[in-house]
Amino acid sequence: MALGAMSTTNCQIAAKCHSCYRQTIMHTFLDSTTVDEPPRTSLQDRKQEFARNAIWDAAIDLFFEKGFDETTVDEIAARAGTSRRSFFRYFESKSDLMAQPVVDWGISLVDAIESCPHSLSVAEVFHDVVFKVAQQSESNPRSRKLMQIAAKYPAAREAQLSRIAGVQDSLTQAFGKRSKDEITAHLLAGLIFGVLGATHQLWFEKHEKDISAMAHKVLAALSKVVHDMDRSSSKVLSRHAARQNKST
Repeated sequence: MALGAMSTTNCQIAAKCHSCYRQTIMHTFLDSTTVDEPPRTSLQDRKQEFARNAIWDAAIDLFFEKGFDETTVDEIAARAGTSRRSFFRYFESKSDLMAQPVVDWGISLVDAIESCPHSLSVAEVFHDVVFKVAQQSESNPRSRKLMQIAAKYPAAREAQLSRIAGVQDSLTQAFGKRSKDEITAHLLAGLIFGVLGATHQLWFEKHEKDISAMAHKVLAALSKVVHDMDRSSSKVLSRHAARQNKST
């Protein structure tokens, strides 16, 4: 995942969440009075999006049926009803294609953070984003296939992991705009990987139907851990201070 790969390292997910292949080029036009019109998607853009989606769908189905390592670019192009040249117009390689859900997943996360009302606290934003993005993954018919591919084939998993650092940087920036606190922004960016990673992995392994219910369980477990840490922090700090005094 953006999904399988991320959950495998316990701070990742899937891994995506997966609002895969949703990046369409938008054009804004100005009329004679210089008033902005709503963004429009051209016919050519829609054709390109359709071709890209067809290639991605064909590839994931083949990776699931034959294996990531065993599937060739030519087979993907043939299944998608397009050419090898068209494949490379949208993806640099099989690894690039496999990593794309992580990029799209990151975009979905940032969009979800930025779309939350400013009246919400960062904790409320965190919870809202977890549920929103998890539900997007659940609605994707190929999410489970993607997780299984990433879990089974190291090369596929490595392809997804290669994009995680960039996604986490984007999340840190997005949370930074809400928290105005660098430490909190970094913590939230890391935590959301762990929470979504655990949610997707357990949803996948236990064959759960409702990913929201699993997200509730994961967040409840996180809340308990944080509560226990908060209660024990004074004791830990006292022991640490005592050790420092002895050493001096």
